[in-house]
Amino acid sequence: MTIEPLLRNVPEALLLDFGGVIVETRKHPDGRDRLAGLLTERLRRALLPADAREIRRSLDAALTALKHWKHAQSRRPAPQEMSPREVVADFLAADLPTPARTLLTVEADEVLAEVTCTLSAHDLRPGVEELLDLADSRGLPVGVVSNAHSGRSHRMLLDQLGLADRIAVQCYSDEIGLRKPHPGLIELAAEALGTAPERCWYVGDTQDRDVVAGRRAGAGVVVLTRSHHTDHPPFAVADQADAVLETPAELATALRETLDAAPTTAGPPASNSTGGGDGDAVDEVDSAATPSRGALLIDHGGVISTSAPDPEALEQMLGHLTRLLDHRAPEPPLGRAGVLERLTAARAEHKSAKRRDPLQEISPRTFWHAWFGAELSARRRALLAAEATDLMARWGAAKSRRLLRRGVRALLEECFQAGRPVVVVSNTVSGRSVRSACAAHGIDHLIAASVCSDEAGWRKPDSAMVREALQLADADPSRSIFYGDKPQNDAVAARACGIGRRVLVRGGSTEDAALDAALAEGLATDVVAEADELIALLGTPARAA
Repeated sequence: MTIEPLLRNVPEALLLDFGGVIVETRKHPDGRDRLAGLLTERLRRALLPADAREIRRSLDAALTALKHWKHAQSRRPAPQEMSPREVVADFLAADLPTPARTLLTVEADEVLAEVTCTLSAHDLRPGVEELLDLADSRGLPVGVVSNAHSGRSHRMLLDQLGLADRIAVQCYSDEIGLRKPHPGLIELAAEALGTAPERCWYVGDTQDRDVVAGRRAGAGVVVLTRSHHTDHPPFAVADQADAVLETPAELATALRETLDAAPTTAGPPASNSTGGGDGDAVDEVDSAATPSRGALLIDHGGVISTSAPDPEALEQMLGHLTRLLDHRAPEPPLGRAGVLERLTAARAEHKSAKRRDPLQEISPRTFWHAWFGAELSARRRALLAAEATDLMARWGAAKSRRLLRRGVRALLEECFQAGRPVVVVSNTVSGRSVRSACAAHGIDHLIAASVCSDEAGWRKPDSAMVREALQLADADPSRSIFYGDKPQNDAVAARACGIGRRVLVRGGSTEDAALDAALAEGLATDVVAEADELIALLGTPARAA
């Protein structure tokens, strides 16, 4: 093929696949063994039986099955992406006992990030930096459009490579809910960059996913940079790329020639199609055996830690949002004040929604695209839709500074030594920020897993979160403890699951009078001032409700 089709189509934006374009992946020879070791350690930290050989067998079967699933999805007109929980529950951990499968499922975000970074190395392809330099010098925005089971890991890798700040938008299938060759990913990325697919170059490395996705989206030019996938599609593909180049360096040369030859662009109006969707939570699996041990289920905010304003983190968040939305924007800049105004409005809407329906979890897309983005341009709303998952993780870490409460470390250490698994059960905007806070406190090694509402799709007082925590801990509810601070939230969910001891702590989000009333009516079995008082209650029977 020649590059003549490229010379005739001057782009307004450049959309790049991740693997095979920006990076080349290399399988680590010992990657599966190391991954099996990491998963084994996760289970052992939860005091669950773990056999690395059994986990390795499950991984081998899963990766083979996932490969076939991906090929099959490439034949579908509008394939959807699996949620992280589905990938782990139905593939990676499908052969494992119910407690182990459940634990790895609730930790799916962490597990899949480990999968990406453990199985393969990611080497920057020749010419990528040259390509980005050229795009930057000509004012050409660049987006990433990639199928991924862990868009989070791709974002981390781009940051490690020093490229994250050079990408205007990142669209990953696990975050959007669509999977190439669905055209929606390309359409969303193009809209986020203020243009339309027909005025973009889309660059991938596969025929069945990238070429087909590019054609379905109506991309102005579809280019392949050759990788080990390019010449061996899983089935015959009728669509063809406009050019197949060996490396991104050749792409940079072709782009330079095109821009130099015809510096003007033309095309029809941009599309407003965005696509998207939220993954479903995994179905519960009942265990036939009756567990013989208890667990400690513990809330996060107000219980493990208290919160304090963090002006520096808030400023960093506002700065990130302002740069994201105002960089090369054709609209008037929002500025810090405009961003803060919209963030304040979105938070108010979030609080109102929780009051209207306390069991309904709010998706990152709803918060950022629908609420924060209300009255913004279609381009900015598309950008927010694409970045919503990452923005919510950043916001979860920025909205307050966490301070570890007295006695929590000693309590968790006591439980670990006694063989009592500890599971965090938290209503939160970002499970990722909950885990990060626990790691910052130096207590993450004492926690088996974190069941977080934004990942599970349920909120306390829905008892589903508590049931899932009991299942992964392989714990008898009557021998277990729930330690929280909200009677109508933590205690209600715990009592619905038959938790024997329901302990509430003072100094959280609930007034003392409401805690005392919950104790008097039997909703709570105990009220303590700090976690060290709870240590004395471990192993003692709860008073009758």
